[in-house]
Parts: sequence; C-alpha cells; structure tokens
Amino acid sequence: MKASHWLKTYTREGSPCPQWMLYISSSQQKRNMSGKTPLYRKAFVFFSSTIPRELVMEIKKDTRVLPRLGALKEMNLEYFPIDSQGFMTNNERALEELFGDEENNRKGVACLNVMALRLATVFASLREFPFVRFRAAKTLDPMTMTTFRDLIPTKVAAGVWDCLMKYKKTIPNFPQTETCELLILDRSLDQIAPVIHEWTYDAMCHDLLNMEGNKYVHEVPGKDGVPPERKEVLLEDHDPVWLELRHAHIADASERLHEKMTSFISRNKAAQIQHGSRDSKEMSTRDLQKMVQALPQYSEQIDKLSLHVEIAGKINSIIRETGLRELGQLEQDIVFGDAGMKDVIKFFTTKEDATRENKLRLIMILAAVYPEKFEGEKGRNLMRVARLTDDDITAVNNLRMLGGQPDTKKSLTAAFGGLKFDIHKKKRAARKDRAGEDETWQLSRFYPIIEELIEKLAKNDLSKEDYPCLNDPSPTFHGSPFTGAANPVPPPQSMRSRRTPTWARPRGSDDGYSSDSVLRHASSDFKKMGRRIFVFIVGGATRSELRACHKLTGKLKREIILGSSSLDDPAQFITKLKMITTHELSLDDIQI
Repeated sequence: MKASHWLKTYTREGSPCPQWMLYISSSQQKRNMSGKTPLYRKAFVFFSSTIPRELVMEIKKDTRVLPRLGALKEMNLEYFPIDSQGFMTNNERALEELFGDEENNRKGVACLNVMALRLATVFASLREFPFVRFRAAKTLDPMTMTTFRDLIPTKVAAGVWDCLMKYKKTIPNFPQTETCELLILDRSLDQIAPVIHEWTYDAMCHDLLNMEGNKYVHEVPGKDGVPPERKEVLLEDHDPVWLELRHAHIADASERLHEKMTSFISRNKAAQIQHGSRDSKEMSTRDLQKMVQALPQYSEQIDKLSLHVEIAGKINSIIRETGLRELGQLEQDIVFGDAGMKDVIKFFTTKEDATRENKLRLIMILAAVYPEKFEGEKGRNLMRVARLTDDDITAVNNLRMLGGQPDTKKSLTAAFGGLKFDIHKKKRAARKDRAGEDETWQLSRFYPIIEELIEKLAKNDLSKEDYPCLNDPSPTFHGSPFTGAANPVPPPQSMRSRRTPTWARPRGSDDGYSSDSVLRHASSDFKKMGRRIFVFIVGGATRSELRACHKLTGKLKREIILGSSSLDDPAQFITKLKMITTHELSLDDIQI
C-alpha cells in the first residue's frame, strides 16, 4: 500500500483541522513494516472520518497488506474539543464563505457540506441520535425571495440529518430512537455577543491579553542573577484554579485569588516559613516532616496561584489604563435601552483617547441595536466622528448585513432572535433584564440570546414555527403533556453514561500541609442529568455563549454542549467581518 491514513487528534484551540490525511510513504516507514524481521509486526490504522469504499476494497485485495493489519477502523472524530462542554468544526472561513457573495455561493455550499459532516461525527462518536431543530428562514414575506444566507441553518440541519440516517444503518450500537436535542443557529441570531466586552475572567484573558489560543506566555524571575525565563502555560481544564475562576466576573476572580493566596500561606507551613511568618525552630519533628513532604506540591500550587494573580493583575491594569469600565457601562446601557445615539456621540467627543478598536466595537453595538440609523449620511457622519478607517466601516456594514435589512415598521424579531421590544421607545432595548437574575457585580447584566433559547427549548416552549424540527418529538419526550398530571413522566436519560471527569475528583487532604487543599473545585456530576442539549452556531461562537452553556447545565440539570464552526474572540470576529467583502486579502493582511 503506497499510503495510509492515520488519525491525528488534537485538543487545543487553533490546532489543524482533524481530517483523515494521506501519510506514510517514506522509505524509512516502509522499512519499518517490510522484510522478514520488520520493526513492527502489525499496523493499527485509524481513520478520523469515513473513507471511500474504493479504498477499503483496494486494501482487501492486497494480500501483502491485509495480513499485516491489526486494526482498520473509522473513528468519526472530525471536530475539536474546546473544553468539557464545547467543540468546534474548525471552519474558520465560514463567515466569509457563507455570508459573502450571494451570486457565487459555490464556496458556501462546499463549506456547509463539510461543516454538516463534521458536526454529524460528534453524534457518531458519542452514540447520540438527536432531535434536529434549526432556525427557520427569516424571510417570511411571500413577495421577498429567500436568500442563501436565510437558509444556512436549514441546509446544515439537512446535511446532518442525511449523515444520521447513514449512521443508523452502518454504525454498530448507534441509537435507533432519539436520545438528545440539537438546535442549529447562525451568527445572524445575535450580532452583539461577538463584540461587546464580556467581563468574565476567561473572556478578559482572551480579549485583553495577547494570547495564542489558550497559551499564555509570561516571564519567570531568575535566581542568583540569572535573566528571567519566558515560560508558556496553557489555561485549560487541567488547571484547577482556571477551572474554578474562568466564568467568574473579573472583580470576583481577583478577590477570590487574593483570598486563596492568603489562605494558602496561613494554612501551609512551608509557605509560612518562606514568607517569614513562622520560625522553623518552633516546629516539632512531625511538623517538619509534613512540611518537607508538602514542598513539591507547595511549589506547584504556589506557582499556579502566582500565575493567576499575575494574569488578573495585568487585566485590571489594562481596564484602568483604557477606561474600560466607563465604556463597558455605556455598551450595556445601549443594549438594555438605557442609552442611545446622543450618549455615544458624547462619549466620542469627551473620550478622544479611547482606542480605535473600542470605538469600533461601540459603533457596532449601536449598529446592531439601531441598524436604520446607519443608512445614508447620518451613519457616515457618526463613523467619521469615531475616526473609523475604511476597513472598520466595512466591518460595521457587514455586521448590519448579518442582521438583514432594517425595517423600523416591524418588530426587531429578525435582528434579535425572536425577542420583541417596544419600537416606539425613543431608546430601544435589545435585551430585557431577566427576572431572578441578581447583578452581584457591575457590568454583569449582559447575556447572549442563546441563553433564553436554551431555556425555552428545555421547557418545550421554543416556537416550532421559528425553530422547526426535522423529526417532530412525540408528546412524551419532554414529559407529560397534561399539566397537573398525577404521574408525570420522569426526566429522560441519555443512553451514554455520565462520568465525573478525573480532574473534578477532589485530591489531597485539608490539614494545611497539602498545598492542593485550598484549590478544590466543585465536581461536574452529570450522572443524574437528563438528555443532552447540543447547540451549534454557524459562523463562530463567543466565550459568553460558552459560559451560558456551563451556567445552564447547573441551572437546568441537563448537560448543555456548545458547538460552532469556530470560537472567536472580538478581534478575530471583526477581522472575519472585514473579510466578507475583501476576498483578495488574506486573514494575516488585516489587523485590528
């Protein structure tokens, strides 16, 4: 066999796309498998996706290859995990290819086909068979032609459905009845979430710090005159401090880090000696023995805490230096209808030192809430006041295009995912304050649209007209259809077992010697939860949407998993918006 397919698996953001690829044709690799005494007796070959039937037949016919195969298997792994509740299909150019030139949508069709296949492999690998729901075309006027953009969720849903039907026939033990729910959306649903400042620790790290994926680079001070050393760390699930604080408000995260460091030093005897709060002469032999045993763990844990204290300190410094609190307050006031055009103009004239990117993001939020105000000369004048470049103006116009053509006589249903607000108000609201949601920290009012959609889906309140289902659920799927029934149907259970991840199991003691004792975090036990809910966003997801899925998992007692073509931070999303009509440039050519 001249070439073989080998599975490549990655778990970090920004990794290459996991497609099956042709490798192994070098002379060295041939020698490893050839001759009377080969280096390897058997070859175990795994495919990350479905392979052509012709290739399988070719292998079967080759009598030299067949005896040497220890395994030949399709794994259905054409997706990348973001974290324990998120994944992406790595279609990085989806926004450009799907929302670009309507007259030539060849690339768009190809993109949707690949995306649907990769999304389907999630259900193949997890052995889940979903009810497939999708956002219906926004154009309901019979006099208006439905566009390719309007049908993006419909086409993805159809592609996934085709794959699922094949899996039912070809994959052993694949469920024959529905085990979960899938809701397919696109980026036009919510144009505000990708650009507004999100104030959680995770979002701030990726928004304000120069990170590459989840990789953070910092300097470790050298000892005895040695120059500082640059060190790379990954902010991922294996880090218990990150796991605990990533979805906390930055102010809350900073306070909790300070408390953790103080508590750690007060309870860990090795730390007390290093910080001079305890004399080693006063310690008993048993105390000294325990301290020595704790030293390796102490070093590891103090490094982790110190790292996050440093990161939080950098973020808070940037917030102060750029006046981000005032900007963030204005952003949220616009979204909730407490500020309007005049407030933005006042901000631009009084805060001339605001960065161009922050001005652009504020304009984009305003354009998402008041798209009609950006038509004609009025919109151009406002963007001149903000001193936006031509590329920036292109991004604003393309954001408006995502939401469709503005119509002030209609409700804002199309622009804001089915939420209706009073359009006669002088100041318009794109979100309503949520009942029962306490705003413990300033600037924590904002929530992405998918948060409401998921809650409605879980309660079976999601409009079947706006979000139809390819396999219409039976009345018993969500429980008894009769209110006040004497014997309600118990919550449905997934066929797949819910295992507590190893990183969620508590370790160490709580005696003050084990340096892990103050870093415990709540476990995510899904064993008693009902059927999973999968939400897939075509065109890129945001960290606020990923946070919402984690939050709702605990609130609804159902595991919510977010998927998307990509996970975009604000700068990445804006760059992609600029690319929609700038086909001749590459992504590297445009800087925010």
